[in-house]
Amino acid sequence: MRTINLIVIHCSATRADRDFTEDDLEVCHRRRGFNGTGYHFYIRKNGDIKTTREIERIGAHAKGHNQNSIGICYEDCRGRPADTRTPEQRAALRLLVHQLQAKFPGCRVCGHRDLSPDLNGNGEIEPEEWIKACPCFEVKEFCSKM
Repeated sequence: MRTINLIVIHCSATRADRDFTEDDLEVCHRRRGFNGTGYHFYIRKNGDIKTTREIERIGAHAKGHNQNSIGICYEDCRGRPADTRTPEQRAALRLLVHQLQAKFPGCRVCGHRDLSPDLNGNGEIEPEEWIKACPCFEVKEFCSKM
């Protein structure tokens, strides 16, 4: 078993006019050259948690951080960056993160955007430094309410 010390939250940032299933995600990632879905878990709008990659397999979701991390993505249909998580997704994400932290104690939990480089060197990753807005909510604040 590999060492896990990071859980990274992502959003799918997909079209608002249709559902984006775990199968759609698989096709999308394979088209990008991945060997299957890069995230370990995918949370549908109805709160269903889908295992999309075994934890033992290194993910393909956060460049430079895949070796020791678990990637969680939630289905997010929007046009502009916004927190569109459904109540069911919020509950499922809370449950899944709680279960993973119990299995891998001491894991840091962050959003994909929180892994952006600290361009001004002040020790904080600020919005103007984000490579992308994903996952469009403050993961640190979300985790503080768990």
